[in-house]
Amino acid sequence: MASETYMPGPVCLIENMEGQLVVKQEALQILSAITQPMVVVAIVGVCSTGKSYLMNQLAGKKKGFSVGSTVQSHTKGIWMWCVPHPEKPGHTLVLLDTEGLGDVEKGDDKNDTQIFALASLLSSTFVYNTMNKIDQGAIDLLHNVTELTDILRARTLPDNGVKDADDIGNFFPDLVWSIRDFYLSLERDGQLMTADEYLQNSLKMKKGSDQRTQSFNLPRLCIQKFFPTRKCFVFDSPTHQKKISQLETLKEDDLSFQFVQQMAEFSSHIFNKSKIKTLPGGIKVNGPCLENLVRTYVNAISSRDLPCMENAVMTLAQRENAAAIKRALSHYDQLMGQKVQLPTETLQELVNLHRSSEGEAIEIFKKNSFKDEDQSFQKELQTLLDAKQNDICKKNEKASSDCCSALLQDIFGPLEEAVKQGLYSKPGGHNLYLQKTKELMTKYHQQPRKGIQAEEALQKYLKSKESVRNAVLQTDHALTAKEKEMEEARVKAEAAKAEAENAVVIHRQMQQMMEEKERLHQQQIRQMEIEIANILAQQHRNLAHLLQERGDMIPQAHITRFHDQIQHLHRASDSCSIL
Repeated sequence: MASETYMPGPVCLIENMEGQLVVKQEALQILSAITQPMVVVAIVGVCSTGKSYLMNQLAGKKKGFSVGSTVQSHTKGIWMWCVPHPEKPGHTLVLLDTEGLGDVEKGDDKNDTQIFALASLLSSTFVYNTMNKIDQGAIDLLHNVTELTDILRARTLPDNGVKDADDIGNFFPDLVWSIRDFYLSLERDGQLMTADEYLQNSLKMKKGSDQRTQSFNLPRLCIQKFFPTRKCFVFDSPTHQKKISQLETLKEDDLSFQFVQQMAEFSSHIFNKSKIKTLPGGIKVNGPCLENLVRTYVNAISSRDLPCMENAVMTLAQRENAAAIKRALSHYDQLMGQKVQLPTETLQELVNLHRSSEGEAIEIFKKNSFKDEDQSFQKELQTLLDAKQNDICKKNEKASSDCCSALLQDIFGPLEEAVKQGLYSKPGGHNLYLQKTKELMTKYHQQPRKGIQAEEALQKYLKSKESVRNAVLQTDHALTAKEKEMEEARVKAEAAKAEAENAVVIHRQMQQMMEEKERLHQQQIRQMEIEIANILAQQHRNLAHLLQERGDMIPQAHITRFHDQIQHLHRASDSCSIL
């Protein structure tokens, strides 16, 4: 991303308002949006020594930080310019230009110490810009580091009473001492030396234990302790004195060749050797982290609670780890929102989803946490995740309960309505009700995604309908007893009816038998009458024939007897007629 679209120019990071340091929100917002690792280069020095010009060159611009050409200090507080690192893709180069030290207009050097402290604490490379040469005045000014020992509350060294900076030095910035308008020859005892050797020689301590020697050695010892990595650059005057006021507008051809070469070597070192700002625990600083550092240190200074490195790291740890917890919980919520569809079929399904999301959330926390050495923040995260698990389990139960309630009403609703309409208020209705209930239970069990409350909801529903089932049973019993009585009466009535009908049939049959008997009798009588009539007729014929042939020869007794027989037959015939 190009610097023009990233941050076209510097902004005030910490404003010095009448001796009070105030953090600028605009700058913090810029920092909060940068997630790349940061190489932080801060420059400190007396006012009007060309600090801003060096920083503009590192930004690759001729203009940016205000360059003063008069005795009046231009830069107030600390200004910041974030640009893409020219040699490290994916990294941000943060340039911090500071208010000039020793400004006579301030009248109080308290701000100098504070700005010096902030520049040291915030940077990974600390550029100390002085004029002409390294002298005792420049060393004494850098001796503000000894005041930093009080600010940082480092432990006391045994024996010599100097603050122990061994641990702190590991996290202090690299020192780059830039000497402007250098006019001396780099040689000693006739031997040429490098700028680094010149710096080391200037910081060399004397032997002795007297007060004067200790006063001479103390600032040098502190510099060596607090800045274990040191580099020195010397610069010739960039151009003629008359053109210094036009330095921003001068082309490279108008500058001293030696200065241009020295500037290139300085820039190359800064770009290639400056390290990423790193905190205890190996934490690489990014924008939000640097934002928290700025807030922590400035708030501590403003509240007159001089910032302790350990306290600052602790405060930063609290902020970073709180943010890491928030980020982890947000990731957990996002994962659970994507994966979980309530209600889950089983509790184990939900537990598995929770554990998977919990694992990722913890990894997110570990990736973003800072110095959680006792894992107190991770334990806090675990507590919050456990609470979220309990909460989602309760939600899962409620979702299952609500789903089952709606499903039960949908499935059993028609049965309830049928009961109200009396469709089961009949003998045998209870068995029909139980059979229908069983069918609906089977249908309910076949429905998917009811959740873990499925069986409990069903049993609770069935229990709530016990009174309905008992009412159906009582109605069934009552109607069945009445029906039994009616059935018994019906059987009796039908038996009586059958008996009566049977009597009628028997009577009819007897009557038919009598009629048949009478018919046969009459038939027999008629037959007898016919036979008697035939006999009489034959007798008459026989008598008549006999009388005709031998009437005078037949005795009277025979004729009388014959007549008596005929009369007897007539009487028999009459008897038959009477019958």
